[in-house]
Amino acid sequence: MENLNNNQSEYNDRLKKLKDLEESGINPYPAKVNRTHTVSDVLLDFKKITKKSTKVNVVGRIMLFRPHGKLAFAQLKDQTGDIQLVFSKDELSDVQYKIIKKIDVADFLEVTGTAFVTQKGENSLLVKNYTIISKALRPLPDKWHGLKDEEEKFRKRYLDILMDPGVKDMFIKKGKFWNAVRMFLLEKGFMEVETPIFENTTGGADARPFVTHHNALDLDVYLRISCGELWQKELMVAGYEKTFEIGRIFRNEGIDPEHAQDYTQMEFYWAYADYQDGMDLVEDLYKYVAEEVFGTTKFQIGKHKVDLSKKWQMYDYSKIILQKTKIDIAKTDIKEIETKLQELKIDYSQDGFNITRAIDNLWKYCRKDLTGPGFLINAPIEVSPLAKKLPNNPKFVQRFQPIIAGSELGNGYSELNNPVDQKERFEEQAKLREAGDDEAQMFAHEFVEALEHGMPPTCGYGMSERVFSFLMDKPIRECQIFPLLKPKNNSQLKAKTKPNNTKSDIKSPLNRDKAFELLKKHMKEDVNLFHSLESEAVMRGVAEKLGEDQETWGILGLLHDVDWEYGETVHCEQVKDILSKEGFADNFIETIVSHGYGVHECAGGKIADKTRTKTVEFSLAASETITGLIYASALVRPDKKLESVKVSSIKKKMKDKSFAAKVNRDVIREIEQTGISLDEFIEIALNSMKRIAGQIGF
Repeated sequence: MENLNNNQSEYNDRLKKLKDLEESGINPYPAKVNRTHTVSDVLLDFKKITKKSTKVNVVGRIMLFRPHGKLAFAQLKDQTGDIQLVFSKDELSDVQYKIIKKIDVADFLEVTGTAFVTQKGENSLLVKNYTIISKALRPLPDKWHGLKDEEEKFRKRYLDILMDPGVKDMFIKKGKFWNAVRMFLLEKGFMEVETPIFENTTGGADARPFVTHHNALDLDVYLRISCGELWQKELMVAGYEKTFEIGRIFRNEGIDPEHAQDYTQMEFYWAYADYQDGMDLVEDLYKYVAEEVFGTTKFQIGKHKVDLSKKWQMYDYSKIILQKTKIDIAKTDIKEIETKLQELKIDYSQDGFNITRAIDNLWKYCRKDLTGPGFLINAPIEVSPLAKKLPNNPKFVQRFQPIIAGSELGNGYSELNNPVDQKERFEEQAKLREAGDDEAQMFAHEFVEALEHGMPPTCGYGMSERVFSFLMDKPIRECQIFPLLKPKNNSQLKAKTKPNNTKSDIKSPLNRDKAFELLKKHMKEDVNLFHSLESEAVMRGVAEKLGEDQETWGILGLLHDVDWEYGETVHCEQVKDILSKEGFADNFIETIVSHGYGVHECAGGKIADKTRTKTVEFSLAASETITGLIYASALVRPDKKLESVKVSSIKKKMKDKSFAAKVNRDVIREIEQTGISLDEFIEIALNSMKRIAGQIGF
């Protein structure tokens, strides 16, 4: 409390000084300054400037300030260095001498002075004139202690950089790092390109994307998870032979020392080259960048001593795993790997767990003791849906990844350019997504069409800023100049931005009672009526969360299956006739139909190729689907009461795909595209259904 009071007291004191300056006619925030020299200019030519008694104008921040009788000493700092200032009553006007009392550490000054050496031998500037050009209202951290709290350092990175020369130097190096990558590729004849950040279909990596809404086109889009991989390969189709891009990519995944959610990545594509050519180029690239940025090829990274100038080794994916775990991935199955993961006490996610994720988790365990430098080769096809197969062993692919200090610091391969093969692999990835693996790749139909026009043999490669963080031997977030942090204000955390893709003009011509009468006219079975009431309740809960019209959204849930009892082949087709006769608008009817998108049995397959794009569509599909999971969870309780079902139980049932196996977990997860998290949605849905438990037999 004392520290807070001191801070407030100093703030008030500085604020008073600001008002005093303004009342005396001084503007402490001028737009223009006169600078003739940087600090380093003065220090480099100090003898010459001193000899000629040249007046110089410097600008910068006051880092130290010590009044001493008729003298005052200060340290002025700009980006190039710092220099001592000496204020003397004999050299200044009465007004300027008086204003010295208004100067604080952290203020910015413009100073006119002459160079001289003090009695203690320090190169200094004798101040002839000065102007306060920015009055600081808050003090700087203590010089000797700075910012110690890790989160506070990230939150106030401007102070971290200002007070810690090592941090400042790191970001100068980072700028040089990407410039060195760019210059290397340009000198090798590569052309720099820019590709879209917003995509209809993410491609080029196995990762969970961020989703946002494009207002002008009224559709949901993904933020890219690769640096234009599919786009750059389309440029190979177009006839370019060497392209690269350095840009920001986004992956909606966890935070750890090696991973961030938005970061910079470089990808290049090289026509008429294969992965062997790629390895040669990448080895030269890493050596070049190390020398240009750090002036060495030798690094201490964690427990590993790495010398990039050494001969790079070749690490065989299968052999390394076999050697370290006794598992032959060419002959194993998911059960054997899962048993081994448990035996080795390796944590892994059950969400979307499949043979691809199983092998990947096993490999991550094995790589940690590999110092490198070297290349990981002969990866299995399951983990490489975009790479060409090895001619002599089609179970493995022509992929390479630099291995340095126990991690992969890049990824490249001989790109798959057989459109038939590519289509089949996308289909396999689509099955994995349907089974719950939301990191599996999406089916990029337009890219397959581009391949059908012909793409030359091509090598592609990508590396992220993880390479820089490893060479710095620091976590990746520490090497990001402004990493994303949660806001300090709790109210900001709770305030969700309302998605822009809801259709506020969706209205029902019938009130709730009339809508229920219409439902009962076309639906006779209690179990179906109960499901409709459950869906109505959940949709009302979601509408409340999103700030939407609860009555309208509830009726959407109530009537979504109004044609169900006419048969599944006309479900989502018959509804058009039923609702149009009651005066429902097309947008209301189309929202109802959208819950059947992607289901081949609905409407005789006519809507199987459509996908949902609007918040209200995601909400309806997820809401009516989660009711089946909650209903089944109540039935297996000893008392068969909805009241005794817990949120934690539903979360577990979500992960157990053998439970209520027909409930599509992917559809439930679509709720996340509305801005509501899965955990929030489960709680909303369960509580909404509990409120009508008596009406639905629970």
